[in-house]
Amino acid sequence: MSQSLVRALGLLSQLAQRPATLDELASTSDVHKTTVMRLLHSLESEHFLVRNGAGEFQLGRKFFELSSQALEQRDIRAVARPHLAALNNATGHTVHLAQMEGAEVVYIDKLESRHPVRMYSRIGLTAALHSAAVAKVILADLPPARQEEIAAGLDYVKMTENTITSPRELLAELAQVREQGWAQDRSEHESFVHCVAAPIRDASGRVVAAASFSVPVVLLDHAGLLNLLPALTAGTQAASKDLGWVPERKNFNERQDRSTDR
Repeated sequence: MSQSLVRALGLLSQLAQRPATLDELASTSDVHKTTVMRLLHSLESEHFLVRNGAGEFQLGRKFFELSSQALEQRDIRAVARPHLAALNNATGHTVHLAQMEGAEVVYIDKLESRHPVRMYSRIGLTAALHSAAVAKVILADLPPARQEEIAAGLDYVKMTENTITSPRELLAELAQVREQGWAQDRSEHESFVHCVAAPIRDASGRVVAAASFSVPVVLLDHAGLLNLLPALTAGTQAASKDLGWVPERKNFNERQDRSTDR
């Protein structure tokens, strides 16, 4: 790699932290100020950099355009797979990945349990919106008006004694999921299986998928299921970071959403 390219990339990395003037950038460089200026002007001419009102250099539109295009090429299933496989290898439990498609939440990947007692599921099946943990995680990130619309239109089939059976119950559950950052299915869809799920976010901070552990109750009690949560959230956060998510950006979006809701 040429020295000029290395230095240009170094300047971009430095300016990704905060805007800076030519003098500030030159003061930390191992080359002459005129060389730094030449590199900055080249990057500016190609719109990778722009100068703000204070005369400082900062990242320009071309940088964000390429970044956005790169992220669009990342397939959620391919990005999440190594992290979900690590969870499956560490625990032996079934791991699901689900995504919203239209008005449905669909399982798009599955890593099978290595335990003798297993549950039936397969890629392509839809998740029950009022009972599946992955569905709750995804729905909880939608705008309140959209949540209310979906909740009002569901057919609340009572699958077990624990199944949510009304829009009011579902909306209350979604509010709790949004606040705590994860969801559970306490044997609400099948009496012999319970699940815990966590979100996968993209660069904007929006939830674009959810991953879950699905475990037969004979293998783990509820406390044991919740003990899987730290590993699960670590895995989904790692996948989110691969999609460009930054925790601070997510928190900003949450504050914006809450201020809009008021």
